Amino acid sequence: MKQPTGGQFQSKTRRMRGFEAASGLLKERIRSAGEARGFAVTRLLTAWAEIVGPDLAAITRPVKVGYAKGGMGATLTLLTTSTNGPMVQMQLPAIKEKVNACYGYAAISRISLTQTAPSGFAEGQAMFTPAPKQTPAPDPAIKAEANRVAEGVHDNALRQALESLTENFLSRSKSQRGRT
Repeated sequence: MKQPTGGQFQSKTRRMRGFEAASGLLKERIRSAGEARGFAVTRLLTAWAEIVGPDLAAITRPVKVGYAKGGMGATLTLLTTSTNGPMVQMQLPAIKEKVNACYGYAAISRISLTQTAPSGFAEGQAMFTPAPKQTPAPDPAIKAEANRVAEGVHDNALRQALESLTENFLSRSKSQRGRT
């Protein structure tokens, strides 16, 4: 709506004052993109790890929801790697139950698995979370030196931080000495 001010018309567009959450700015775009792929409830995409659990979320991704002609009994397509396919296949009834709980009714009647490599063709690329790296146990001599350096500090948090810093510094300098 335009209002006259001083003989000129200015457009009346009101923006929020201050900062706006990024989720609020992208909410409509995420919803329309999700609905284009059949996701009427975008929560299935955004909270996948909460719905199926972190273990399954690390090896699966929801790709699309396809509805039958009658609109009832949708098919959820999940993307996984070929090595994890059999394990996910065994858990499909539990996944279907959790997804339907997200929808609030029995929206998904069937789950289809699509198996692909973790990276490959543009459409089939799937980034799955890698297994956590195991760090080797620190050298006892380095640990003893770190304890000696932080010996006089009375604050526990500060002492632990100083020990950690000393261990990291000594470990790095030791590995760099080995390279030259």
